[in-house]
Order: sequence, then structure tokens, then C-alpha cells
Amino acid sequence: MDYADLTSPPREQTIRQLRELSRKLVRELGFMRSTLAGSELAPSAVHAIIEIGQAPGIQARDLGEILCLDKSNTSRQAAKLEALGLLRRAAVEGDARGWGLHLTDAGQALRKKIDKFASDQVSAALTRIVPEDQQGLVRSLALYADALSRDNPNMTPRPAVAAGGADAFVQGYRPGCIGDIAGLHARYYAATAGFGAYFEDKVAGGLGAFVQTLPAPGKEIWLCMEQDRALASIAIDGDVAAGVAHLRWFIVDDSLRGTGVGRVLLQKAMDFVDAHGFETYLWTFQGLHAARHLYESAGFALAEEAPGEQWGSRVVEQRFVRAARRPG
Repeated sequence: MDYADLTSPPREQTIRQLRELSRKLVRELGFMRSTLAGSELAPSAVHAIIEIGQAPGIQARDLGEILCLDKSNTSRQAAKLEALGLLRRAAVEGDARGWGLHLTDAGQALRKKIDKFASDQVSAALTRIVPEDQQGLVRSLALYADALSRDNPNMTPRPAVAAGGADAFVQGYRPGCIGDIAGLHARYYAATAGFGAYFEDKVAGGLGAFVQTLPAPGKEIWLCMEQDRALASIAIDGDVAAGVAHLRWFIVDDSLRGTGVGRVLLQKAMDFVDAHGFETYLWTFQGLHAARHLYESAGFALAEEAPGEQWGSRVVEQRFVRAARRPG
């Protein structure tokens, strides 16, 4: 409903006044400074600390929606806070592909400092407002904030692929994708399996060598891109003469989990191997139930499993195989 037709001051005047007041609030609350709330962090980082503290275990995609940040910015923000020792990631129970965000002891201490700074700032301002006007202020701000949230143009849209589009998918190497994919693997498998630098180096080295062979018969890589950053990938390393292909480097950023990105990428890879008549295999390890379900839905079956250390830590390694098919 648009209330502009009711008797009131000219709408242009109200808009101008609200814009002026909004700018003043931004300045007075400190959002124009490089740091916020007596911390050494930027405003977006301070808000991330607050939201994670209020909802321990929140996942990156949900944090991004609250802060109106796109997925890549949310991931970078979380990585920065983790590097500062303020944040830790933990696997989500019952969800092998999910991880939650938690404040460390240092993060909790900083959150208390931020809360005190903000509470003192608001308390000092309220001493200058009569009590009956204070609740009116709260109601008015709540109405204004709710109105702003409706069809807000500042809200970052989901990647095209998450909205059902195909523009986010690309085939072949893109600058920066090796580092992006290695980073996705390193963060995810550190949280789920305790893999470390050996694993990350192995991913980066192997992928770097692979993309240098492209284009090549039976070999290809597909990416899901957002703002020139790879957020998901899958590759087929095939041997045309032998009729066998290795499915490799299949990873999806947590921010895109549940959007269907993984299934779309897997289907692209399966169409490719079927066009070449490849038998296809992949290596994974025990405990990744969501991934196993996805593989089995594409026709893979467990062929063998045994304890191993090919990724730098001892796990029960599994080899899945999909028989050669033809399109249709």
C-alpha cells in the first residue's frame, strides 16, 4: 500500500528530510570511519561479529542474507575473521557438506566490547529524549526499517545459477580459478576431515597441471562463477584411448549449497563422459553422505573402500564407478 495520497507534507519534503536524517545517523553512529564501535574492524566485520554471536553456528549463506552481502564477500569476511582468530568453523552435525560459524573466546570478548560501546552510545542519546518519546522513536524506526526492507534495491541478488539461470556456468579455465578451487577444497576438507597444507598443495598442483593441458580430447572443466570468482567446479580427466575418465575437483561453496549448483555441474560432466562413451570413476572417502547420494543418483556405485592416506590424513577411501553409457 502507498500512503502518499493521504494528507501530509509534500512527499519530496519528507524524502529530503529522511535522507538528511539517514546521512546524519550514518555519520553519528560511526559508519563513515574505517573502524566501528571502538574496535579495529570495519563496519561489516563488526556486524558479522554481532550476528554470529547472536546465532552461534549460523551458516555463511544465512549470514550473507542478514548483512545484505553477496556470497563471495561473505566468504571473504568469514575468512578474514578466522585469520584474526575471532571466528572458527565447525561441521554441521548431520550435514557433511555444511559448516557453521562460531566466535572464538577472543571473538566473544570483542563482541562484549562492541556491545558495551553501542549500548553506552544509545544510552547517552536516550538521556536527552523524554521517556514518552523514546517508545515513539522505537516504533517509528521499526516501521521505517521494515519499509526499507521491502523490495530493497541494496539487497544483493543470488547468483544467476541460484535463481535458475545458466549465465553463471562457464566451461574451461578462467584466471584465478586454480586458487579459488584449491581454497574451497582446503577450507571444506579441513573442517570435515582435518586435511591440511599437504592436501591443499596437492589440489592446487594437480589442478594447475591439468588446466595447462586444455583444450584436449576427453578433458574438460566446468565452473560456476560469480564476480570473476569460481564458487564451484567439476572436471573430467579422460583417456580417450582407454575409454576411462576420472571425475575430479568437484566442489561447491557452502554459500551455494542447496541451490542445485552441484547437480547441474555433475550433469554437465555426465553428458560429457556419455558423449565420449567413458567409464567414469572418482575417489572420495567415507562419511560424506550428501555427496555419496548425489553420486549414486548419477549412476555411480561403490566399487571398493579401504583405509588410506592419499590426501595427507588417514581416512576410509572409497572408489565409485559409473559404467559407460551413451546419450539417451
